[in-house]
Amino acid sequence: MQTFLTHPAFQGGIAPLGVGLIAVALLGRVRLGGLAVAAALCVAVALISGLSFTPLNATRKIVVLALLAPIVGVVIDLARKPGPRVAIASAFGALTVWVFWSVLQHKALASALALAVGTGAFMAWLVAATMDVSAEPLRAGAAALALGVGAGISAYLGAFAMFGLYGIAVGAGSGAFLLWQMVTGRTIAAGATLTLSASVAAGLLAAGAFILAQVPWQALIALASIPLTVRLPAPTRMPVWVQAVILSLYGFAPASAAFVLAWHA
Repeated sequence: MQTFLTHPAFQGGIAPLGVGLIAVALLGRVRLGGLAVAAALCVAVALISGLSFTPLNATRKIVVLALLAPIVGVVIDLARKPGPRVAIASAFGALTVWVFWSVLQHKALASALALAVGTGAFMAWLVAATMDVSAEPLRAGAAALALGVGAGISAYLGAFAMFGLYGIAVGAGSGAFLLWQMVTGRTIAAGATLTLSASVAAGLLAAGAFILAQVPWQALIALASIPLTVRLPAPTRMPVWVQAVILSLYGFAPASAAFVLAWHA
């Protein structure tokens, strides 16, 4: 039993998926089903490394922001007003520099500046573009799923196993959100709760794998295109599960490109 509980597949996939399904079942009716992503990530972090925030290194800063994002999303969704998308995206872009500051300050000025601007812009774009589909539950769920799994597997292939499992956990929570709709045949609100949770967590993990490991910058470009590919046309008259599968395939096309790029790197 202990071997099963400590297995990476359980810690990064099975347990987060189960907790995500419970979160969606309990919170989906009050428009907060997107908290499945945060719940799934919390479980993975607790099982893999423990929920500790000291000392506040880059990895723990990622967890802090990944838990802050759903709080911001909940506030936006409960207010039932569209959030200031550009301001929120810019804020998380700037906070990305804070996350990796301890690493950047040891690099040459030109290299540090390029990394700061590049990863900050990547995060700002990812947050803004993913929030654009927050009103469409299936597209938002497909984007979140592809972002989590895409960032996770890319990090894993880039020789950063912990970030890989965290990313897969984000994908598992997003998958739970999508799976619940496929099984029930009804859509539930995604909102900023889901899109912010997934885009911030996946974006930071991908940026971290780029700065700290061997994931190439081209993989980040591929991941950044996921919010665009899930907006491709889908047959709206088909059953929910069919739409979800098609939209997920749209998202996994660029995610697969990120896998290949990380593998070759």
